[in-house]
Amino acid sequence: MAKRCFVVMGFGEKTDYKTSRVLDMDKTYKHIIKKAVEAAGLECVRADEIPHAGTIDVPMYEQLMDADLVIADLSTSNLNAAYELGIRHALRPNTTIIVAEDQFVSPFDINHIVIRRFRHDGKALDIDVVEKFRAELTDAIRAIIDNGRVDSPVYTFLPLQPPTRVAALAAAGAGAALAAGNDQPPPASLAALMAEAREAKGQKDFLTAKALLKLARKIAPKNTFVAQQLALVTYKSKAPDEVSALHEARDLLASLDPLHSNNAETLGLWGAVHKRLFQLTQDRPALDAAVFAHEKGYRLLADHYNGINWAYLLNLRAKQAKQAEQAEPAEAIADFVLARRARADLLRLCEDKLASLKDIDETRDERYWLLATMAEAQLGLGDEALSTQTLARAAAVAREAWMLDSTQAQLADLRTLLADSPLRKIRPE
Repeated sequence: MAKRCFVVMGFGEKTDYKTSRVLDMDKTYKHIIKKAVEAAGLECVRADEIPHAGTIDVPMYEQLMDADLVIADLSTSNLNAAYELGIRHALRPNTTIIVAEDQFVSPFDINHIVIRRFRHDGKALDIDVVEKFRAELTDAIRAIIDNGRVDSPVYTFLPLQPPTRVAALAAAGAGAALAAGNDQPPPASLAALMAEAREAKGQKDFLTAKALLKLARKIAPKNTFVAQQLALVTYKSKAPDEVSALHEARDLLASLDPLHSNNAETLGLWGAVHKRLFQLTQDRPALDAAVFAHEKGYRLLADHYNGINWAYLLNLRAKQAKQAEQAEPAEAIADFVLARRARADLLRLCEDKLASLKDIDETRDERYWLLATMAEAQLGLGDEALSTQTLARAAAVAREAWMLDSTQAQLADLRTLLADSPLRKIRPE
């Protein structure tokens, strides 16, 4: 029977709040850790890949106790991963490996413990870096499995014997559980549910994706990524009607405490939901909520999606102020000035990010959205010709038609908002 490695890490996209970077943890697992483990001759499993009914707690503790090897990725200062690493160190004296991306700063005093580091470029990975670190990790796994050296600080500094499981009782319990569940379909793993939901979302079957993500949330009720994806497909479904779907998505996101959150995705979704609610209902508090969320996401995290939508909403709010009875003209002027400043900053931000990305398929979507943001910023600053050129560059890397359609729709709306700029009255002729 092959030896098994249990991987302790987050999944989906996670924000590193120390650096304001968003890291795709699934790419780390798929392209580095899993392949390195399998190359060393072990089976590899992550918590979201384990089929189970109910919460993950029992199978997680079993894996931390029984796995021949545990690899913990502490990137983004993931507290769950750190907690599970501590449990592994308490249960087993050896065969535990810690990895982290190279900008990781440990919140704990664990400088005496070996942490194997690699470079992570956010939502993409450099293939040369991947291959080099993967080979190093495979070599480390083979050495650790073979030598049995103590690597747990608990067993290094304390004269303890590790706990043991009563094998007969464990086997009997497992057999009873299987017998009791013979008439039930096998439970799906979180990874399988998320993969099916992602496929359904890609086909714009949002109701199916919603049903799958509801099941996923029962398995991982506190997982931010699952809640975000459920909120996204809920408002995209427009069922039973668009306003009701938006209200349901808003209630889902409220559980993530967006008013106090510093998660760019949560803030972006909260802003998008309220932006659409305002467009449908003309409810001013919805507009204010959208402005707040996108501004916070941009200022805290330098997130270009939040930033470009904040600038757009400032122009929209200026239009509303101008239309309101007895409106103060200074409010509309202030919003237009803020929008211009934001767009100028966004251009510099996007140019720097674009220059740092390799021109490979892995970065294609990110390059599209950076270029689309630049095109909108250039239009907002009055450079229609340059905006058109940048949009053509974006169109060349757009993976799906809806991406360009979405950008063009926002640009058309922005042109309407800019046509009646209050700044024209104060600029010299």
